[in-house]
This record gives sequence, C-alpha cells and structure tokens, in this order.
Amino acid sequence: MLVFNYQIGVAEQDGPSMLTGSFELRGGEARVVCLLPKGHLQSVSATAPLHIEADEKIFMNGFQTWTYCPEYTAKSAIRPYAPLPKAAVEKFKLDRYGDYHFVDYPNEPGLTHGFSYCYFRRGSAYRLIASLDERPGYTIFRYDANRGELSIERDCKGVKCEGDFHAFDLFYAEGGEDEVFDAWFAAMGVRPRTQEKIAGYSSWYNRYQDINEQSIMEDLAGCADLLEKGDLFQIDDGWEPFVGDWLEPDAQKFPKGMKAAVDAIHEKGFEAGLWLAPFVAQEGSALLREHPDWFFLHDGEMWSDGVNWGGFYSLDIDKPAVVDYLRRTFRCVFDEWGFDLVKLDFLYGAAPFGTENESRAGRMIRAMELLREFCGDKKILGCGVPVMPAFGLVEYCRVSCDVTLDWDDKLYMRLIHRERPSTRQAIGNSVFRRQLNGRAYLSDPDVFFLRDYNMKLNKKQKDMLAVLDAVIGGVFLHSDDMSRYTEDAKKQYRALRHLRGATDVRVDTDGRWVLRCTVDGAPYELALDNLP
Repeated sequence: MLVFNYQIGVAEQDGPSMLTGSFELRGGEARVVCLLPKGHLQSVSATAPLHIEADEKIFMNGFQTWTYCPEYTAKSAIRPYAPLPKAAVEKFKLDRYGDYHFVDYPNEPGLTHGFSYCYFRRGSAYRLIASLDERPGYTIFRYDANRGELSIERDCKGVKCEGDFHAFDLFYAEGGEDEVFDAWFAAMGVRPRTQEKIAGYSSWYNRYQDINEQSIMEDLAGCADLLEKGDLFQIDDGWEPFVGDWLEPDAQKFPKGMKAAVDAIHEKGFEAGLWLAPFVAQEGSALLREHPDWFFLHDGEMWSDGVNWGGFYSLDIDKPAVVDYLRRTFRCVFDEWGFDLVKLDFLYGAAPFGTENESRAGRMIRAMELLREFCGDKKILGCGVPVMPAFGLVEYCRVSCDVTLDWDDKLYMRLIHRERPSTRQAIGNSVFRRQLNGRAYLSDPDVFFLRDYNMKLNKKQKDMLAVLDAVIGGVFLHSDDMSRYTEDAKKQYRALRHLRGATDVRVDTDGRWVLRCTVDGAPYELALDNLP
C-alpha cells in the first residue's frame, strides 16, 4: 500500500487556491475525483514514501515510442538532450522529439521520471503503478531514490476546471510480470485489436527515401519466393512529393501511380502497406505553401516538430479543413489505391500542447481516435506516438526508436537525445516494453537484417536482432533485397519464421541478459551480449 498526499492548484478569478488531501493506493484501482472551483488548473501533484532495495530495478516508461527507457537503478539519472547553446537547440529542434519542452530534467543521480506507467522490480517480483486514464492529462511519475519518494503529476496546466475533476486514475499491483500487467489491462478494459502477427518487407532500411517504381518492383520480385501469402509489402517514406502532400505520388518516381503498385503487390499474394505522417507537413510542401492557416500555432508561430526533411510542422486538428483533408487522404489511400495497411509516423506532432479545453494527452487521444475513424477496419501500424494514447486504437505499434545500420550510431548522435536512432537502444526498448505486446497492440520492434552489404552490424549483432524480432514482437519486417540472399540466408530466414511460434517468452536482465522461450516444446535460449 502507498499513501499519497496531494495538492491541486487552481487559478480562480479572485486569485489562486490550493486543495489538499490524501488517498491510499492499495491493490487494484484508485480514482481520486475532486470538486474544483471555476478556474484554470495550475498544478496537480501527489507524493508518497516508497523505498526500494539496493538490487531493485526501476522502470519509467518514456514519453513516446522512440524514447529510450531501460530499467534504472537507484543511482541512475536520465540525461536530457545535448548541453548545447540555446541557439543550437533551437536550430536543430533538439527539444521537440520527446518531452523536453514541457518536462524538467534534473539530470541528477537517483532521479528518474516517466509517463503513464512505471514499475519497481526485484527479481521476478513486480510493483506496478500505472494510469487508468490519460485523457485528463498525462500521468507523469517521478522517483527520487535519494529521498525514497514517488511523486505523480497530471500534465494539465492551463486547462479549465469547474466541478468534478479526475485528479488521479491509478492502478497498483504486486506480483509476477504477467500477473500485474494482465490485471492492469483488465482494469482499463483495453484489448488488442488483433492477435494476427504480420511479417514481410519495408522499403526504408536499405533504400530509405531513394525509392521509385523500378526499385519497388525489383524488391517485390525478390520477395516473391520467400515471403508467404498474406505477408505485408510496405512502401515507406519517399513515394510522396513532399511530406504532407498525400493525394498524388511523386510523378517522376511513380509514373504509373500507387494503384498500379498495389495491384502488383496483390498479384504476388501480399498485403500492401503505405507510410504516411498524417499530422505534419514539411518545408516546401504544397500543403504548407497553400494552407498556412491549417497549422498549429504556439505563441503566434507555427510549431516545428523537428528538422527531418528540412523542418516540419504540426497540423491543427481543431480546424475542420484539416480533418476533411485527412479524411480525403485516407479515402484515397484505401478506396482509390487499395492499400490494406498504413504505417502512420511522427504522430506526436498532433499534440505538442493542449488548450484550455483539453489536455495535451486528451488531444493526442482524440487524434488517435480520428485516425481510427478514418481507417475503419483497415490496419494501422503506429510509430512516433506517445505510448498509452495508442492503446487499443492501432493494430500494431512501434515500441522503440529506429534501428541503425550499425550498433549504436555515431558518437555525436549519442549526445543528442533519448529519441535518436540506435539498434542497441531499439533492442533495449523492445525488451523493456515487451509487456505491451498482445495487451495494448501487437508490438513492432522494428526491422532486422540478413544482408551483408550496406550494413555495419556484425553477424552476431544481426543474428541477435533478428531472433529478438522474431520472438518478442508481433511485427517481423526486413528491408533486404531478398533476391540477393544466399542459400544460408534463405535457410536462416525460414528458421526465424519458425521461431515466431515461440511460447513462454521471458527475458532475464539481471546480470547477463538472456532471452528464454519454448520452441517446439523444447527450451530455447539466446544470450543478449553488449546489452544493456
């Protein structure tokens, strides 16, 4: 049991007021509903003593799917983005990919924070503390190991209030891994939209944006003999003239159009997937040039979400014209072109801020509900999205950053922020968010590689990544030209497909990391070297 003391600050017309109280968090649910005066929320926080043992591990879920979030110890600190001059931070938008623009990073040993859920683990015994509803505001957990104190904040500053307000909607459980996570999802009433795993191909991690009709058809032909009927063949970023301009493909790259590509994919017996970033548009796009009034404003300026593609900006989902444009986009993708699945990326751009009528998290959930409405029964693979707002709303979801063609990317990239691409960090997130797979959605651990060209991973690293992808998630994609596979690579690919039937999957991260599972009734074990 945890006993919390809480404070709720409200800015009323006649001045600030503070409501205080306490509540107990025992096994199961605790919903703290407070009667608030008319005004605007200024702060919602609670603290409780919580002491851990010297060998106890701490997990704090990162803000979005790309955010690196391993298990921590009582001496860990979470480093913010690179300590660069303010002008450099603004130029490269280092504070835009994660929570940096609205969460304080003390960067001191013993201080950790996370979103929506956290746990404290000693061996196989878990203490899970989690949110049951993020719509009133993200639930931000902070643990101070130096003081032995857990604090909780609602990210809802500036939201109007009057009457009943759900200050905290929390869940607490102690027990084994499956026991506590099964109980949390049962309490939320969240189920995955599908239990159907997918395998196949994505064009990104070999050709990246350098794709065209010819290269896609070449890779499609290469997949024909090794992929299975019903597998996914996904055209990733690079088909569109500019990010944000979705209604016509790049005519020079795809002169026959996207329906012709889909027809070719279907003729091979595969499902067709397409990449989009629906809530953002890049510099140079016709959408930005022709409709500057469609974009989200913060302090009177368009909000930039990062420097990809030379810079990109958030669309404002409160504008009916934006919603209508997105609805037309998905009708085109599904009804005219015939795609079966969409990989929707950079989704965090939908909700960089809240408003006085809606929290940041509430806006993100509403954006995900819009996507679900637009896509109907078509399948969604979510990416670059705050983790809990996607629960139960997408069939598949990335749980990690992008992998890289080497182990841990360039040295200067390691200094940038927690959302950087990294094979090492992608594996770590897939391990520590493994409990979401089959509960919130089927998890996408990102792609694996069997090729031996355009690649800096060594064989051991490639094999480890491939086995983990096969066993620990629900999405199993590669980006190789399969026509260049050797007989050994073909044999390995078929063996990996077989591993996808593994059961009783566990990962031991105390000391040397080891993946353990059961395959064909026999124990299977893989040492995860060079981790954490």
